[in-house]
Amino acid sequence: MEIINAYEIAEAVGGKIKCGSGTTEITGVSTDTRILREGNMFIPLKGERFDGHQFINQAVERGARVLLVEKDEHYGFNGVVVIKVDDTMTALHSLAKWYRNRFCAEFVAVTGSTGKTTTKNMIASVLSKRFSVIKTPGNYNNQIGLPLTIMQMDSTHQAGVIEMGMSSFGEIRTLMEIVRPRVSVITNIGMSHIEKLGSRENILKAKMEIFEGMGENPVAVVNGDDELLRKGTAEINIPVIYFGIESGDYRAARIDMLGERRSEYTLCAEGNEYHVSIPVAGKHNIYNSLAAIAVGRTFGMDFADIILGLEDLEEEKMRLVIEDGPGGIKVINDTYNASPDSMKSALEVLRMVEGRRKIAVLADMLEMGQYAEEGHRMVGRYVAENEVDILITVGHNSKYIAQGAMDRGMKRDCIYCFEHKKDAERLLETLVTEQDVLLFKGSRGMKMEELVHSIQERS
Repeated sequence: MEIINAYEIAEAVGGKIKCGSGTTEITGVSTDTRILREGNMFIPLKGERFDGHQFINQAVERGARVLLVEKDEHYGFNGVVVIKVDDTMTALHSLAKWYRNRFCAEFVAVTGSTGKTTTKNMIASVLSKRFSVIKTPGNYNNQIGLPLTIMQMDSTHQAGVIEMGMSSFGEIRTLMEIVRPRVSVITNIGMSHIEKLGSRENILKAKMEIFEGMGENPVAVVNGDDELLRKGTAEINIPVIYFGIESGDYRAARIDMLGERRSEYTLCAEGNEYHVSIPVAGKHNIYNSLAAIAVGRTFGMDFADIILGLEDLEEEKMRLVIEDGPGGIKVINDTYNASPDSMKSALEVLRMVEGRRKIAVLADMLEMGQYAEEGHRMVGRYVAENEVDILITVGHNSKYIAQGAMDRGMKRDCIYCFEHKKDAERLLETLVTEQDVLLFKGSRGMKMEELVHSIQERS
């Protein structure tokens, strides 16, 4: 972040300096006292369980120079500037919007039901071959994390790749007002957050907000093999670039899955063919890489640099990471989140990994609402189709995964159903043997990484 002072902050957020010097400068912005650094500004946000104003004393003790507050009782700290605003969340967004306007970097926004993070990383890896790039770290893709990401920019950054998550209407629109990207990407339309939005058509409508309020010379990059998405983008008033396997401006042909850690294909684009190799497995990652290629071309990059950028991709923690475990065991750690679509992708990777037995340890997919039973049954059908040897389910709704697998012919004695992770852990202690391959996946709230850790700690 580049240094800004309290006068600038107050003007940007429409606030009033109640005490302290307006020339006081900050070196960063934090909403969490646990990671706040000396010289930062602290913005206390109100959530469902906590009000950040309760932690203002800790923020001051840790060296906060500026406080952005809603409540009058937080004035009078010695040497600390206090800026009063009506709403701290609105102020955070206003500050990020103002700060983003200080720079001429061009941005890419990425959303979709699955593949957002991997696509973001692939795009950033590609663009970094020519530009200095800032990208969304980890899961900073929401109403808090995105503006905090913007506040980490400095004048050296030439491009930004920003992931945008959402669970309801209007959320992406709000984020777009901050970022104003030149390129907007939608990876696909699936069933994530269907509990709140009610249908895939409504999910599409919410995702399409990513084409509102774009910057100059806007371009849309979308999955042309997603029928709903292609139909939804057919009449938008900006240029659309399609990528896909079946069809598209950037299309993958002659795909070769080279085991668990690499995929290759022939890229058909702009009248030519190119050989592409990516250090990840799965058909879904072919799509993600095609999106990154299309974005690279919109930035004027040549194919050689784009392909090199894909080859240099780094793995994202807990997202389809294949790890070596004790006794020749292989663990596919995809515990960050889950939906029917991402479950299918993970099971396809499990099928590719060589091992004695393929064991899928799958937990509940949350936020499915009335679609919970059918969504879990759908995953069970994927299990049977991908030749899984043993299925272990964890949670209340995951019993429907088991039922879906049996409906497709999987034997009952190869299936174990548990309500609690501890029971699954006890089974795994005796069940898993050398050379087995295990996939762990479930929604974030299921915390399936705890089972991964228990496997990795085996002697």
